[in-house]
Amino acid sequence: MRLIVAITGASGAIYGVRLLEQLRVLPEWETHLIISNSGVLTASMELGIKRADIEALADVVHSVKDIGAAVSSGSFRTAGMVIAPCSMKTLAEIANGLADNLISRAADVALKERRRLVLLARETPLNLAHLRNMTAVTEMGGIVCPPVPAFYTRPNSLDDIVNHTVGRVLDLFDIDHRDLVQRWQGLNGSTP
Repeated sequence: MRLIVAITGASGAIYGVRLLEQLRVLPEWETHLIISNSGVLTASMELGIKRADIEALADVVHSVKDIGAAVSSGSFRTAGMVIAPCSMKTLAEIANGLADNLISRAADVALKERRRLVLLARETPLNLAHLRNMTAVTEMGGIVCPPVPAFYTRPNSLDDIVNHTVGRVLDLFDIDHRDLVQRWQGLNGSTP
């Protein structure tokens, strides 16, 4: 199984990195990474890591400029794509069909092939253009999944918050994972 993971320049590079780390230990999953230049800059600033560190987590790396890469074609079969984090610029490109780089082109392919597309849209507060773009992507079949913490899990650390979000993303692709998500048991069930 193949999954495309893209990292853009919005805050929250840890989400894409943690997703790649989790998929790395699952031998049945092949990851195809696309990272924008802004994504590299943000990862460096937020996490103190370089492009090579992120690329080492992926099975295959594609240049954001390589519009002819394998992932730009619907004939290249994948389970879909996750953009983590997804900038408002990338969201707007996808919502309006502007496939001028490999991230927006691969997302366009996922939508046209009716494959799962998950966008960890990262911005706050949201303006009307952001909301309309989210609506457009949702109407096209994409899933807008802002990385909003679930506090019922009573997280003890930033890692707990990140892991929960990444676990929920893996759930959207029916990818088994261990100990990332504390499952809700109801008010009378066992809570954290």
